[in-house]
Amino acid sequence: MPRLNSYHLPQELWPAQDTQRVLLSGPEARHLLGVLRARPGDTLRLFDGAGRWGLFQISSVSGKAQAELVPQTLHAESRPGSGLVLALGWNKSSRRDWLLEKAVELDALGLVFWQAARSQGEPPKAAKDSWREKCVQAAKQCGALWLPELAVAAGGVDGLLRIAAEHDGCYILDECAALDALPEPARLAAGRNLLVIGPEGGLERLEAERLVQAGFQPLSLGPRPLRWETAALYCLGLAHFAARTR
Repeated sequence: MPRLNSYHLPQELWPAQDTQRVLLSGPEARHLLGVLRARPGDTLRLFDGAGRWGLFQISSVSGKAQAELVPQTLHAESRPGSGLVLALGWNKSSRRDWLLEKAVELDALGLVFWQAARSQGEPPKAAKDSWREKCVQAAKQCGALWLPELAVAAGGVDGLLRIAAEHDGCYILDECAALDALPEPARLAAGRNLLVIGPEGGLERLEAERLVQAGFQPLSLGPRPLRWETAALYCLGLAHFAARTR
């Protein structure tokens, strides 16, 4: 059976039972009906980004803007309790958009953006809808059932310290860490872990020292400085690998 096209249905519209019909509208319906030219009787896959997915059949359409769907099968998967939450120093938008997609593909539990001393500009007060849309599009391509939690931590290092208690382990990528203090994949994947990465240009020493004094474990990625997105992707890959080989 060929892979079915996937479409996102917001959580609040998800059917409570397999007899409840749903309406797909907006850009998702326009793509389904206008681009793919789907017709009544066609089957597609819907997901809500919060662990629920199912196969649905189109029962009727209204122009190219709305489709009524009948559930065929409904499924739910619990959110993984282990993995990485990346605390990313605010950085350029082009790299941020790319990393949002990769975070979905590699099953990041969450992304927290924070303003470091060397950040370029200021983050918004809350996660933006456009960030979530990037994650949705990535999930449609890779089949991920859960979208990463997106947040903004206000107050610089103080903001990171406030959320530290929500995690089982707290780590910081620090260019001054011992070169043999490398991330252990199994530890990154065991429990809910927070990993702090500075912006382009790195952390200032005072920021790193405050985090270490608060109990964050300093880690090294070796003698060569890595770019912001490379460091984040490297660590996500380690945790993703460990979660699937333990």
